[in-house]
Amino acid sequence: MDASGDGRAARAPRHGMRVAGLLGTAAALLVAAVPASARTPADPPSRPVVLVDCFSKAQTRPEEYLLACGDGNNRLVGLRWESWGPRQATATGTDMVNDCRPNCAAGRFRPYPVTVTLSAPQTWPATPDLRRFTTIRLLYTHTAPAPVGKDVTYPLVY
Repeated sequence: MDASGDGRAARAPRHGMRVAGLLGTAAALLVAAVPASARTPADPPSRPVVLVDCFSKAQTRPEEYLLACGDGNNRLVGLRWESWGPRQATATGTDMVNDCRPNCAAGRFRPYPVTVTLSAPQTWPATPDLRRFTTIRLLYTHTAPAPVGKDVTYPLVY
C-alpha cells in the first residue's frame, strides 16, 4: 500500500514494533508467573485426602477410628464429620478410653465427648496418588481422660 504518495510501501515505525514486542513478552511472562490454579477455574480437583488407620487402610469420614493401635485402649466412636476438605477435616464424637484400673485388662472404657480436627495433609508414600492427614487434634468438650490435657495434638504416623 502506498501511504506516502511516492510509490513506496508504508512501514510501521521501528519504535512501535519494539514496544509491541516488549509488551507481548511482558504479557507472556505475566501469564507464566500466575499459578495455573488461579488462571483456570475448571482445574481438576486435587488429590483426595484420606485418614490412614492402623492397618494402612485409607479412610474417608470414618465413623470410628482406633487411636491406640498397639493395645486398642483408645478409640474414637460415633464420629460425625462436619467438614472434610483438602487441608482440614473436623468431626464431633466420643473418645472411648480404657481407664486401666486396676490394670488395662480389667479396666473399663470411659466416654469423653471430643471435637476432632485432622490437618497437615502430605503425600502418602504407600500410595503417592493420595494425600493423608498427618496431624490429629483432640479437643475434649467436657473433661479429659487423666493425665491428658483438654486440648492435645498428636502426629499420625501410619
